[in-house]
Amino acid sequence: MASQSTFEYYKNDLSKIPPVRMIADTLILDKKVRTVSAAEAYELAKAQWDVQDTDLPIYPTAAKRLGLPKGATVLNNCHGRVVGRTAQARRFYHDLGKDKAKVMGDLREAVAEMQQRPLIKAEGIVGLDNDLMIKATILGGEDDAANIYNWLVNFTPFDELADEYAKSAKLPIQDILIIGDNLWRNDDPYYHNLGNPMLALLDVDANVIFNFGMRYFGERKKGTLTLAWNSGLRLGMAACHGGIKEIDFSGCTGPEKKVGKRSVAFFGLSGTGKSSHTNSIDNEGTLPKGFTKVVLHDDAFQIDIKNKLCRVWEPTLFDKTDSRPLGHPDWNYFISVMNHGQVMVDGKNLPIGQDLRNGNGRALLDRDLLGKWVNRCAFPEIMVWLMKDTCLPPILRFTNNNLAVAMGAALMTKRNVAENVSEEELKKLVFVPFANPFRVYPLWKDVEAFLDVFDNGATGYAFNSMGFWNTGPEEVQAIPLKTSITLQTAILTDKLQWEDWKLLPGSQIPTKDSVDALLPGFYDTYSIDNVSNRADYIKTLGDRFAQRRTFLESTDLTEKPKLLES
Repeated sequence: MASQSTFEYYKNDLSKIPPVRMIADTLILDKKVRTVSAAEAYELAKAQWDVQDTDLPIYPTAAKRLGLPKGATVLNNCHGRVVGRTAQARRFYHDLGKDKAKVMGDLREAVAEMQQRPLIKAEGIVGLDNDLMIKATILGGEDDAANIYNWLVNFTPFDELADEYAKSAKLPIQDILIIGDNLWRNDDPYYHNLGNPMLALLDVDANVIFNFGMRYFGERKKGTLTLAWNSGLRLGMAACHGGIKEIDFSGCTGPEKKVGKRSVAFFGLSGTGKSSHTNSIDNEGTLPKGFTKVVLHDDAFQIDIKNKLCRVWEPTLFDKTDSRPLGHPDWNYFISVMNHGQVMVDGKNLPIGQDLRNGNGRALLDRDLLGKWVNRCAFPEIMVWLMKDTCLPPILRFTNNNLAVAMGAALMTKRNVAENVSEEELKKLVFVPFANPFRVYPLWKDVEAFLDVFDNGATGYAFNSMGFWNTGPEEVQAIPLKTSITLQTAILTDKLQWEDWKLLPGSQIPTKDSVDALLPGFYDTYSIDNVSNRADYIKTLGDRFAQRRTFLESTDLTEKPKLLES
């Protein structure tokens, strides 16, 4: 087997079992708690008060994999006020300080209240590569069957991979435990309250998370992934909130043939183009004939630096559906949806995307949507930070690895509707290191890991996915997605020549002749020599990099002075 049970991990000294894990494990081991399969969770979810059945068939391959009944249809779990993640509700056990006794008392009371209702649990496997599999258990009330069903869809029911798991490498990592209760109530103002109290309590050292008062499935998914990413980091791998694919040009007949295979990874929050860059079938028609492609995932993976490869965590995609109207071919791959409106079409009750009911409509889709996929792929030669900084040109290449890591660690972007924040917060530029808002360990650990990735052969790039300064920071020259994807293909096929970008030592931009041959007029359109209000541009650019420096100097990188200096 891969990860270890509580007893296996702590058997040399059981007194070291953390209280958060002991509370979770004791609840999970309650014989009154019923273990359910994906099919049983599906039937319970169908009867749940906030779930509506639709007439859209579940992707048949997924339905068969999950053991669902013939003719199973997509379920729509609709919430109220909150339809996204709520970072303000997070509390970390190791940071509770003087509040630890109070929170632990509230936790025990919450569990006692849960035990007064019928509870169910399910076992799954996080990770699909034989060398990186972690057993996980999720528990909740029968009234929260939808989240347990969606969790089994998003990851893998244990029975499905039991044989592979039994043969997989033994890891010095505990099984993951997830406890959820949507009905939790607590009047203490200590807890984040948005109409009802919310608490996401994580003990990252114990691999346990409690989600209280939070209906949104993304809390269970990202909570599980947070613990998985952290587990991978404990094993010496880089944790990646990003997408990665591997393209093989050896079947091409043109000069691209000599490139062979090449992996490219993209890091960005929702809305930056991460999935579009990863999942595009042929890079908007820009890839040469004869190429083949495999996708690892568009959201989460781990880079095994020692063995020079990447490993995946999930068999499904958890995607926004705002750009998928009725009739879009992707609907054929749907398994489950959340917070969708519904409409009657030719006698069929169908979920409708495009965020007509609320923002951040979401769906779980089968990975078959990506075409050919794999559970491990090659080490990424190309690492792309997807930025939202209107002072940056559409593409930069970094010739200095320290600069490449610094730009990732101070990745400038904007929040998105997947996060439960105010309209004002959505407008602000923020720093999200390596585009991973789920990091639960010191930033310096990520910095060291990614520096190791670059030192082992990756080349760093930044794509500006927001628009480039026209007359000011808000009045911008658009950067179409196809332009960025064309640049991606050009990098993959070595079609660009480079020159130093004089405003940022250690970075380069494409030369005029090489980029204009692919995108006529590109060089002059996005040249710093042609910006309006040039003095304001230079000042704003300087301010943005001063902000980056100040941000890095305000983090725990100060614990590693030499690393911070570099």
